[in-house]
Amino acid sequence: MLQPAGKRLEESFGPAAACVSRFSPLFPFMSPEKSPECSVVREQRATISNKHGETLAGLLHQACSKNLVILCHGFRATKDDSILVDLASALTREGISAFQFDFAGNGESEGQFQYGNYRREADDLCSVVSYFTEQKYNIIGLVGHSKGGNAVLLYGSMYHDIPVLINISGRFALERGIDGRLGKNFMQSIKKDGYIDVRNRKGEFEYRVTEESLKDRLSTDTLDSSRSISKECRVLTIHGSKDEIVPVEDALMFAANIPNHELHIIVEANHRYTGHEKELTTLVLDFIKSQPDFSSSLRPKL
Repeated sequence: MLQPAGKRLEESFGPAAACVSRFSPLFPFMSPEKSPECSVVREQRATISNKHGETLAGLLHQACSKNLVILCHGFRATKDDSILVDLASALTREGISAFQFDFAGNGESEGQFQYGNYRREADDLCSVVSYFTEQKYNIIGLVGHSKGGNAVLLYGSMYHDIPVLINISGRFALERGIDGRLGKNFMQSIKKDGYIDVRNRKGEFEYRVTEESLKDRLSTDTLDSSRSISKECRVLTIHGSKDEIVPVEDALMFAANIPNHELHIIVEANHRYTGHEKELTTLVLDFIKSQPDFSSSLRPKL
């Protein structure tokens, strides 16, 4: 259970949860805009160990109920991404708790950044789900932006225990978009040296792409995982018609292959939904709230 301000929680769980977690108060009480459902929100920093022994850093927005939505960031982003911050704020105003966290190797979390890591990020998400299940939260949905959307869908294809998945601008064709970051001859370069160092426009080092991490991305079967998501799971894909990072056609491929799927294209929106933030948030909230009584046969098992 969560502890009052000034106290700390430190617990170790068995194999079912496969994590060690600690909570500490950040801002004990914060008051968002008043709503009939919930007027007080507690924010607490959290650390959760993944199955590789790395500490994942997160932020829990505790509303007035145990209904919880977990939010996942995209490539080279963090839990503090403005899209996740806006969604967390909107959810808590509706009385729904929200949790943002950094995947391993990103933000404040431990671990080494990897270019691929799709399966390991789904594993990170599993550790988070396991922890909050142990804490008796009712996890009603997973939401991910960009690469985070891929993590959410991959998790859904593997575990079949969350009733609502929301994919915001995820990439279906993982073999595309690589040359834009690594250059047109990336395969020859990585075969020759075993890695490629990615630099920004100023020539400053940003991150290293290893042959192993590139193979991880290219071997992740999005078609198979999409078709493997349970028909009982409701899935929403949101995509911008002017997405400059991931083509809108990728959203159509998710729609064609996920069994129980809804698609919404936001006209004129880019990958960051600049100028369309409110519409994005409303779509996410409406889809989550449309789950009858937040009940489903899909539930994480202890």
